[in-house]
Order: sequence, then structure tokens, then C-alpha cells
Amino acid sequence: MESAGAPTDQRSVRIEKMNTLRDAGILPYAERFEKTHMLAEAKVLADGTKPVRAAGRVIAVRGFGKLTFCHLLDFSGTMQFALQKNKLSGQFELFMKTVDMGDFVGIEGEIITTRTGEKTIDVSSWTFLAKSLRPLPEKFHGLTDQELVYRRRYLDLITSPEHMDRFKKRTQIIRTIRQFLDKNDFMEIDTPVLANKACGALAKPFITHHNALDIDVFLRIAPETYLKRAIAGGFERVYEFARCFRNEGLDASHLPDFTLLEYYCAYWNYEDNMNFTEQLIKHLLATVSGGLTLTYGGTQVSFDGAWPRISFRDLILKDCGIDINTCATKEDLLAQIKAKGIAFEGDVDIAHAGRGNLVDLLYKKVSRPALINPVFVIHHPLDLSPLARKNDANPQVVDRFQLVVNGWEIVNAYSELVDPLDQAQRFEEQARARAHGDLEAMEVDNDFLLCMEYGMPPISGWGMGIDRVVALLTNAPNLRDVVLFPLMRPE
Repeated sequence: MESAGAPTDQRSVRIEKMNTLRDAGILPYAERFEKTHMLAEAKVLADGTKPVRAAGRVIAVRGFGKLTFCHLLDFSGTMQFALQKNKLSGQFELFMKTVDMGDFVGIEGEIITTRTGEKTIDVSSWTFLAKSLRPLPEKFHGLTDQELVYRRRYLDLITSPEHMDRFKKRTQIIRTIRQFLDKNDFMEIDTPVLANKACGALAKPFITHHNALDIDVFLRIAPETYLKRAIAGGFERVYEFARCFRNEGLDASHLPDFTLLEYYCAYWNYEDNMNFTEQLIKHLLATVSGGLTLTYGGTQVSFDGAWPRISFRDLILKDCGIDINTCATKEDLLAQIKAKGIAFEGDVDIAHAGRGNLVDLLYKKVSRPALINPVFVIHHPLDLSPLARKNDANPQVVDRFQLVVNGWEIVNAYSELVDPLDQAQRFEEQARARAHGDLEAMEVDNDFLLCMEYGMPPISGWGMGIDRVVALLTNAPNLRDVVLFPLMRPE
């Protein structure tokens, strides 16, 4: 493929062609063009249909003397068009002299079928719409450098129809989820991206400065506490597709800026939420993929049947023999981990992790990668869940679940903590962990505590990583493959 810049001589030649257009009285960058059909619509029209007006980017040109066949690309796909010299006279020569692959043109003509059986627009007139000064990547190879795929996504979309389809499917996935929530009486609302406190999840935030107020603020790590404020104010079912930011690692399954769907429902508990989640995901699979089985990276994943529910403690005990219920302190747990010979990756900072985060690291090491078909992991330890409600039968765990598919956490959900005194105590414990170096621990959010003291109904809430769901449903190996314009280091 071609690198970042076109060779100077090719660019110069195209600029000369642009000047040729100007000399002929044609603007090389037109104001508008009125279409009658998208190309996918035109391809199913009967022969003889006219006038058909379409527009797009020229992606192939094959000349046969007085007859030229080209292919046009628009958002719906590609279609062939034909230019005949005996029909267009001087306009035929102007096209051949000035139009390059990559240029935008508008065409008008009649639908025909060629001798090879290809639906074609037989052009009676054409309009130049926009000049491309750089050649496209070679058609059959597209962008082969993965970094350039992310940096020059516009070229990737032009040359890789399967990647364009993936982003169309992303929109369909979001639309399907939104319609399901709306149908079940949820209301979409907006919450702040800039916040005074980094709250709503255990994560390291991005910090910026607000010049007008002369204060440091945080980019939200989750919309949770604001959505709960809405419940306190009288909303009963709310959701938001929220762009969130966590100043943490970057790998195939994690992005520092990502799309998070959260919803909250008054009067539900986490079991109501699990039942609804299973309905929603199965509806999504059936609508978008046409069934309840998909293949990801060569592994078949089945969403059929009732999804198993297994406790955090039982899962870890089964997978490595450590009973976290017998490890009251971080030191107790660390001793057990060392005794079992379990080693974490070099970039994992266990020295500054609190007990809750250490339990989470252990789970992610020994258990989560092996969960392929959907599993609800339930009853997380209390110190891992500062915003979740304690279980009535066992106050050392919380009423929480995570939906794990193919080793990825797809959904994180709670019966929400609505007791302001309990919440204040947990914030204080998080603050102590933060003071001892756990940078992912939460700060005390007094404004949220004030809201809680005015009273909240029973609530169950939910967070879904949209990028992960899209990657799973489109067999994308990296989350950056499902984000149109991922952040990259400057060149």
C-alpha cells in the first residue's frame, strides 16, 4: 500500500487536472448534487428505468477505446456505470482526461444489464463533484499496516467493505439496545462529562483544569452517581450511552476512552436485573446476528439456554483452591497467593492494591479467562464493591453480578446501595485505601451522600461496555477495530 503521503509527481498531476477542470469552466469542488437513488437501490431497478441520478467516489476505471466502464462507491455499496463516447462526445474525453480513482462524480443515466449480467448505469451526463489529490491504496490489498488502519480510518472504510459493515453493525447494535430499553419504559438522559469527583467506579481518572471556575475537574469514569441522582429526583428507569474516560492501560480489551451504557431501575434488585439482562442480550443476538450462537476468534460461543450463576468465592475456590472468605486481610490473601505459586504480570502493582482490588486481580488471573459461554458471576466481596448493597444473608458480600462472555466482562450490575450511612462508611474505607497508595480507590463524594440522605428507593443498576459487545458480535480482535477513530500517539 501507499504510505502516508502520495508521491509528489502524482499529486502534481492531479492538481494539473484540477486546473484543466477550472479552465473548462467546471468547479473542481461542487456545491451540491441531487440524487434519486443510492447505488444499492439502483442495482435492483428494472432495465430501462430512467433517469437515475447517483453520486459517489470512483474506485475503478477500465477503458476500451470509445467505451469506459467504472465503478462508483457510496454508503450503500458499489455499482458499475458505463460511458460511451458516441453519447457523451466531448464530455467523454473530459472525463478520461480529468477524472482519477478517488474523485467524486455525479452521474445520470438509464439502467441496463451488460452482456456479462452486471447491472449498470448507462450514463447520459455526468457532473464533477470533488477532486482527490492523493491516490487511494491499491484496491485489492487496502491498508495492510494495522497502525495506518487506525490512523487513516477513512481509507480503511473505502477499501475494506467488511470494516464498513462492522461500523454499520455497531450502529444497529446500539439502536437495537436503545429500542429495547425504550420499549421497557426506560428514559434516556444526559449526565455531566466533567465532574468534581472521580466517582462511579474503581478507576484512575483523567484530570483537567476548568479555566472559568479555576478548579481541577475529572473526566467521568462512569455516569453512575448522576443517574442515581435522577432516580432520587423521581425518574424510575433511566439510561445513558456515556463516553467515559479511565487513565489506565491500553490493550486489545481495554481503551482509556470508551462507550459505556448504564441504566438504573427503581424497585428492582440484582436478580430482577439478571433476568432482564438475559432477555435483552438474547433479543440483541437474535435481532443483529439472527441466532443465539456466534463465533469469536475461532471459538464458538452459545447464548442459548439459562445462563449459569456462580458466586465469586466459589469460582476462585474451584479454579485455584483459595477460599477468599478465609482471607480477612490483604496480607492473608497475599500469603495464600504466594503459597499457590500464582504470579501476576509485571505491570500489576499488588504492593499498593487494597484487599478488594487484590481479590479482583486474582479472579482476573485464574478464573475469568476460562469463562467462554455467558456466565453470571455473583456475590462479590464487600470491599470490591463500594457502591453495591450488602447481601442480607451474608453482609461480607454484595448483591452484584458480572456477565462474563469469552473472558470479557460485558456487564457489571448491582442491587444499589441506597443507605447513606453505609455509603459514607464505605467512602471512608476507600479514602483510607487511596491514602495508602491505591490510586483506583474512590474519593469521598459528599454531594452524592447529601443526595442519598434525601432518600432513594430500592434500585438495581447496570453498566455495559458497548465496544466489547460490538467486538464480540463482529468478531473483532481488538477494541480499536470497533472504534472509528481511536486515539493514537502523534506521528
